Amino acid sequence: MILASASPLVLTLAIATAVAYSVSAMGADRLGARSARAAVWLAWLLHGALLSLSLFGQEHRFGFAPALSVTAWLIAAVYAIESHVYPLLQTRWTLSVLGAIAVLLAVLFPGSPLHPTASPWLPLHWALGISSYGLFGAAVVHAWFMTRAEERFRLATDPNSGMPLLTMERLTFRFVAAGFLLLSATLLVGLLFESQLYNSTKPLKWYYETGFSVLSWLTFAALLVGRARFGWRGKRAVRVLYIGAGLLLLAYVGSRFVMEIILGRSP
Repeated sequence: MILASASPLVLTLAIATAVAYSVSAMGADRLGARSARAAVWLAWLLHGALLSLSLFGQEHRFGFAPALSVTAWLIAAVYAIESHVYPLLQTRWTLSVLGAIAVLLAVLFPGSPLHPTASPWLPLHWALGISSYGLFGAAVVHAWFMTRAEERFRLATDPNSGMPLLTMERLTFRFVAAGFLLLSATLLVGLLFESQLYNSTKPLKWYYETGFSVLSWLTFAALLVGRARFGWRGKRAVRVLYIGAGLLLLAYVGSRFVMEIILGRSP
């Protein structure tokens, strides 16, 4: 298990970010909707500053927990924007709790420093991959909320979801399509420029994360084709989305978690 001691500035920012997320999650009734949304924005800004300091500081550390933290930050950005268009959107509590947990995990498990011979373009390659994580994460959140709203609508209980179901469905698959493009670019860059990224003369190795990434790519490709050609909607489409997102989560976060926490060594 990697438990690096955080600098006072990183620790202070992490605590402030977690508190801001907690306020936005727990204090909505007392603060009011506008103040709660302001707390989300504050948490997002603090979270971004924390990520910049942690990922692009002197050590350039990265691992499964920072990957989750970046994903949570991107999803929070999507919510913060959408909450201004749809003020009744009711995902703040869940996303804020996940954001606070991700921030604290990244402090406890900051990952390992990049190898000194690694290409300076490697963080950009990772940024593409983690951005696809964030977009697929946003799609999963929207799909979950859409399924929940549909069930409430059928039961005629609390039908006001804050966003029209058709709009939510369109947004869900726009996130899927955008995430698929970024994932495709990430895999293509990794396959074509693996030796330059890692300054290695060895041929490409099919690690677990590569295999899971390709499986997730195939799953999302099937989802987009199935929706375009066969009209996949509802539970079938959501189920395939969940499978693809699960495979993608195993690809990097899962493999890094096993390597760093269970096996206790740097990748």
